[in-house]
Amino acid sequence: MLKDSLLGFFKKESSTGILLMLATVAAMTVANSPFKHFYDEFNQIPVVVSIGTLTIAKPLLLWINDGLMAIFFFMVGLEIKREVVEGELKDPKKIAVPAMAALGGMVVPALVYTLFNHSDPRAMEGWAIPTATDIAFALGILSLLGNRVPAVLKLFLLTLAIIDDLGAIIIIALFYTSGLSYLSLGIVATTIAALFLMNRYGVVNNTAYVLIGTVMWVAMLKSGVHATLAGVILGLFIPIKNNKASFHALEHSLHGPVNHVILPLFAFVNTGIDFANITARDFKDAVTMGIVLGLFAGKQIGIFLFSWIAIKLGLGSLPSGVTWRHLYGLAVLGGVGFTMSLFIGSLAFECSGEACLSMVDERMGILIGSLLSGMVGYLLLRAAPAKE
Repeated sequence: MLKDSLLGFFKKESSTGILLMLATVAAMTVANSPFKHFYDEFNQIPVVVSIGTLTIAKPLLLWINDGLMAIFFFMVGLEIKREVVEGELKDPKKIAVPAMAALGGMVVPALVYTLFNHSDPRAMEGWAIPTATDIAFALGILSLLGNRVPAVLKLFLLTLAIIDDLGAIIIIALFYTSGLSYLSLGIVATTIAALFLMNRYGVVNNTAYVLIGTVMWVAMLKSGVHATLAGVILGLFIPIKNNKASFHALEHSLHGPVNHVILPLFAFVNTGIDFANITARDFKDAVTMGIVLGLFAGKQIGIFLFSWIAIKLGLGSLPSGVTWRHLYGLAVLGGVGFTMSLFIGSLAFECSGEACLSMVDERMGILIGSLLSGMVGYLLLRAAPAKE
């Protein structure tokens, strides 16, 4: 009976969002309890992998952020490719409005954050934090509404979020790289060339692609470019046209481990905020305000406004059965940044020791902004009538 209940739970789209919330609550509970030192020690467990002269030594926290999250980005790469080849992104007419919505959902939140932090160069490193939308969390909240909202609204959100993820990937590649190693970048370029040739000449063995991708991940880890980008690149090169069954099987096999293990684990190790050190000043801090208002206000304004502009320009139209109220509720829901915002935040304000003490904890702004967006978006969509 218990087994059937668990299987039923994990099959629900809302399961990932629920697990992420539970992981976050668990992290904050432990971080503010007498067991805080166990939480800190868990994150800092040294993990060393050594093959010959090649050694990768990182604390567990970074193995999760740089390693396991590369698998998440690999799944994102597969999803983007599937949507481009045979899904919603295949038809330019269908993607014009959600693409414009995604653009607005990145530009306006970044401007809102900049408005609060333009005078502080250190704080400005976090400008991209409120530009992200969490696919798993947003879809999980939307699924809780069941048939109260049109089914096509889910496809609109999925398309918007995938394009948003693509934008986040580009932002990470362009703005969050440092200390480049040209030797390692040369190895990365060689592996990409190998993946291209394999795809071009019809190699359909997914294992061969993953092996090359692993080499690319190691080289990218050493190059200064964030290693998770290797996952996206690998996903885009996996063949689909002559390899449909294998491609879909691979993508499907990743959903469970990524959504039910990797993302909750990422949330757990990254959201352990110690409230003992938080003061009223932290809630009024420019970084916190920029993130909260960027996610909650910037996202809804950007997504809704740019969608309206696209429709008025004749680039596309509202999906059948979707009203303007539905679109506005969806725009608010887009402010659930959570996983991707936390990830960008970990890159923007990566620090240790005394350097961290002078910075406000950006995770607090992400949690508040995402919580507000999720709750208000849910209530707006729940109250929206089926027809106008």
